[in-house]
Amino acid sequence: MKNNHDTGHRGLFRTVALISAVFAMVMCVLIVVNYIQVKRTDPLNTPVMKALVERLQGNPGDDQLRQQIRELDLLARKAFFTTQWQVRMGGYLLFFSLLIAVICLKYLEMREKPVPEAPQGEKTDFWNDRNINRSWVAYTGIGIVVLALVLGTLTHLELGKRLEPAGLLMGGNNATFNAGNANNAGNADNADSGKRRVAVAVVTEGYPSAQEINANFASFRGPGGDGIALKQNTPTSWDGKGMKNILWKTEVPLPGFNSPIIWNDRVFLTGASETTREVYCFDLNSGKIIWKFPVDKIQGTPAKAPVVNKETGQCAPTMTTDGRRVYAIFANGDLIALDMDGKKVWAKNLGLPANHYGHSSSLVMYHDLLIIQYDQRGAGCVMALSGKTGEVAWKTSRNVRISWASPILVNTGSRMELILVADPLVASYNPADGKELWKMECISGEVGPSVAYADGVVFSVNDYAKLAAVEIGDPPKLLWEDNEYLSDIPSPLATGKYLFLATSYGTVVCYDARKGTKYWVHEYDTPIYASPILANGKVYLLDKKGVMHIVKADQTYAVVGEPQLGEGSVCTPAFASGRIVIRGDKSLFCIGKP
Repeated sequence: MKNNHDTGHRGLFRTVALISAVFAMVMCVLIVVNYIQVKRTDPLNTPVMKALVERLQGNPGDDQLRQQIRELDLLARKAFFTTQWQVRMGGYLLFFSLLIAVICLKYLEMREKPVPEAPQGEKTDFWNDRNINRSWVAYTGIGIVVLALVLGTLTHLELGKRLEPAGLLMGGNNATFNAGNANNAGNADNADSGKRRVAVAVVTEGYPSAQEINANFASFRGPGGDGIALKQNTPTSWDGKGMKNILWKTEVPLPGFNSPIIWNDRVFLTGASETTREVYCFDLNSGKIIWKFPVDKIQGTPAKAPVVNKETGQCAPTMTTDGRRVYAIFANGDLIALDMDGKKVWAKNLGLPANHYGHSSSLVMYHDLLIIQYDQRGAGCVMALSGKTGEVAWKTSRNVRISWASPILVNTGSRMELILVADPLVASYNPADGKELWKMECISGEVGPSVAYADGVVFSVNDYAKLAAVEIGDPPKLLWEDNEYLSDIPSPLATGKYLFLATSYGTVVCYDARKGTKYWVHEYDTPIYASPILANGKVYLLDKKGVMHIVKADQTYAVVGEPQLGEGSVCTPAFASGRIVIRGDKSLFCIGKP
């Protein structure tokens, strides 16, 4: 009876092992086939979609065609995420089926009876030959499994590339992946350094007041990093070609997708090529280049410039300033601080960013600390450096994927918070010491847009993911989410009442900020890469052709004006009193009444 029971046991495990092995081989075949299909077809870029888009370009007023494209795009998104899910599940099922097979075979090996005598008349190496055959079978199976795992990984990487719509390659500064800003000065809670952080003493003197910050436009998207310009008398009418209300126009020596910043009567931006990197200071009143500084001879600078996407370039991040110094960072990791007269204060290289498009996160100041979001492949972090010396004040590791978004600083009423976004979460930190305050997993993919903030609510968005409204708290609370209109480049803009979302394909949406109800949707015929800015009760939306769509910040769509720059642009405008400064594809423009 015991022998029968043992035989039955071995038979059961042998059957389970066989079924698991067969299932594993089936999964291998499916993964290989899936890889071939992904390489041959792109669910997000089908010939049908291309044809419909071409038809729409020829007939932009066809609303029925627009709706058809939107529905097809939604189906494409679902197909894309289904494929991603299949790849992940296929890998998991392959792993567990192999694990079960190995366990069963190991059990059978332990219960195996002694090897019998070789059959009469057979060669003396009978069992050796049999073992060799088994080895070949095992090695072949292992080879197929390894091939399937490699192809599964390649499929996942290929799908990651498909996630990047054309605009995603624009980098953090084309008004796109940037959102760094100086903010209203405020007191942050003090806390000990905590796990995974490095902290040293912070000097809190010599930084600008809240009044100084609000009077300037010191970082990408303005004094709060939230896209709100605290300016009056903002221009609404100009013509770049006819030079109507164009105070000056100056050619920028080197290209770049970073946006201008303004402090008093000076405008700053950077330009770069593969061999040259420069910082520029323009006179706000005349447009004359006051000084330019070549960024070179920095210890640790890589011998060669990194390979970046041409639409990201070598200087995507927007600069920042505290009114005492200006700070700039480049795609090769070079970081420099200059005084307001263009003399070097300090410089260092942070290490070549592990980023397949190019580093794009813009800089932001908190008191006298320069804050840098450095989310790279396998080594995400946010750090603060002393503005005076460049020494690390604190550094906090982040368990996130690569991000092209930039940090924003907000005053919640009770404290200052530094808010960052990267797959898979939105997270808040104490800007004084880097301590994590809260986090919420609500985003995925290769994140380009920075978050928006207003009245205790943070808004995050990414294409092929979702739009999420998160109420700050302990813990934070998800108020609402939507996936109909999503941005891959422009950062959202929020007020206490409204959320304005622009997309790279030219659609602009106004939501109720607290409920998520759509008030209006308007579709332009030109892509929008610049992030919207709110100034003097109006929303400024600059499209890629250089047309500024100015609409009322209201629940009803109302056009104020649509002046033209006369030159294309992908950069977010900067605002001064009665003036707007815009970086075009080749020139820097200052707009205002003479």
